[in-house]
Amino acid sequence: MSDYKTLRFADVNLGDKLPALEIPITAALVVGGALATRDYEPVHHDKSAAQAAGLPDVFMNILTSQGLMTRFATDWSGPEAVVKSLDIKLGAPNLPGMVMTVTGEVTALDKSNGVVDVAVQGENNIWGMHMQGTVQLALPEAG
Repeated sequence: MSDYKTLRFADVNLGDKLPALEIPITAALVVGGALATRDYEPVHHDKSAAQAAGLPDVFMNILTSQGLMTRFATDWSGPEAVVKSLDIKLGAPNLPGMVMTVTGEVTALDKSNGVVDVAVQGENNIWGMHMQGTVQLALPEAG
């Protein structure tokens, strides 16, 4: 049995803050995310290739960042929420040894279709903003 509870549209208010999530960035997360998304660019799994590109270690790919942004929003909203869209902008790279703190806030509510916009930002503890954007979720009505 899952401990996840789905939020209903009526449970959400404009300006609600989502609980922050700290994600340790490990080589396994970076490499595993790249492989799972079929991104075989050497800079995501080969340290020497990343160093040749000017970074000290392998770095996270955008698809892993998108997955973490979506996970953050759906962990909050619950299993019955439907992701309608994702808009992401990348900033500083995430490298092994960093910790990314993900935060979010409800920025729009559309009562006509039960859609909630959540602004999400992920900042790493070394270089700052790694990702920012919006996850749009359709939440079920009260029931």
